[in-house]
This record gives sequence, C-alpha cells and structure tokens, in this order.
Amino acid sequence: MSALKRFFVEKVGKTTTLSGEEFEHAKNVLRLGVGAEVILLDNSGKEYTAVVSAVGKKEMLLNLVREDACEREPKTPIALAFGYLKNADKNEFIVQKAVELGVSKLVCFSSEYSSAYMNGNKLERLNKVSKEAAKQCLRAVAPEVEYAENLPKALESLSGFKNKLFACEFAEKSGAEISSISGSTAIVIGSEGGFSRAEEELAHTKGFASVSLGKRILRAETAAVALTAVVAFALGELGEK
Repeated sequence: MSALKRFFVEKVGKTTTLSGEEFEHAKNVLRLGVGAEVILLDNSGKEYTAVVSAVGKKEMLLNLVREDACEREPKTPIALAFGYLKNADKNEFIVQKAVELGVSKLVCFSSEYSSAYMNGNKLERLNKVSKEAAKQCLRAVAPEVEYAENLPKALESLSGFKNKLFACEFAEKSGAEISSISGSTAIVIGSEGGFSRAEEELAHTKGFASVSLGKRILRAETAAVALTAVVAFALGELGEK
C-alpha cells in the first residue's frame, strides 16, 4: 500500500481547509475526492491524518481523524549555510538533498566571491522545493530557506549551534574531528568562487573550525551534499549511532 499523500497547511483543526497550490495539486493532479484519506502537516513535527469531507472549486475541507508524532524528523539539529549559486537548478538541488538528509535550518548567502543575486521569487522557489522534498521523504517539517545578504550575517544566524564547520578548499587540515562530534552542528559551504582568506579568518573569530574535504576540489553543490551527509552520519541521523 502506498503512503498517504501529504499536504502542508498553516494550521490544523478538527476541520481544516486546503487551498491554493496544495488544493490544486490534490484536486486536479491527484484527483482526490470525498472520502480520501491524507496526511496534513503544519511544520510542528506532527502528522495529522484527515479525510476529505467536501470539495469545492477553490478549496477542500478535511476532517481530522488522528494526530501522531513524526518519527522521521532529526533528533539533532543540523544547519546548512551555502553560498548562493549562479545556476538555479544547483541551488534547488542543495535544498532538496539537505532536506532529505535531515537538515533543520537552511541559509543561503552572498559572499565576497559570489556572482549570483537573490530576489523574492528565487527565495520563494527554494522554499517550495523544501516543501516538496519534505513531503517526498516523509518528513513533517519543511525547513524555511532564509537569505543572508552577506557572510557575517549568515555566520551570526548560526551562533546557537554547538559545532561550527567552515568548509574551505585551502584548509591544509581539518580543525574538527567530524567523526566524533555530538550535538547541534552548523555547516558553511561557499559559492563557486569559494571563500577568501579574510572570510576564513572572520569565521574563526565566530567560533567556526575550518574543515578540508580532501585533496580534490569539489563543486559547490557536491561539497554541500557530501559534508552534510558526513555530518548526518556522524550524528546518527543516517543510521543508529
């Protein structure tokens, strides 16, 4: 039996209204009608089983059946901050894979060597990708993608994390033993141009340890997914620790 279809709503009550893009997808793509059972999500970490009770031209009414805690949300917070890339598909790829790997906070930023620019439509698209990825991998929370206009603001947004890792291609050796970390962890990856020496020094003053990703130069999107996967594994999010 296939998993129930999942939809994000702002708030779940005894009777919940599904509208907008989620309604259009439910009605016109999935062809859901009265009596169909679905899962509603409100970014609280809970899953709400509901049954369609009425279908109109612009909205769908659903009655709550039960409430459950989602077992697929990460136990340890992981944040990924990445330099915004010129290729929109690559940014979407990073967001999609980060959500699948259990990242709970996503920040894209502009830095000294960045050559791409963010706008409202692009940020909205990345948040849509986050929701789609969360539904696909059966998470109950779609991390909001935030935008920081420069690296200092991106680093400041990660100040509350226990472990702080700054991926740098010119780091001769890693300043942190990733295999033995525990607790909340923040990861920072640069854009296509990487980071400057001054940016690395700034990260150090903010408590970040430079880490090496090996002797080969990775593409920015590869580095983001690779380091996130390594951290998630070390924290027990990709298997029992």
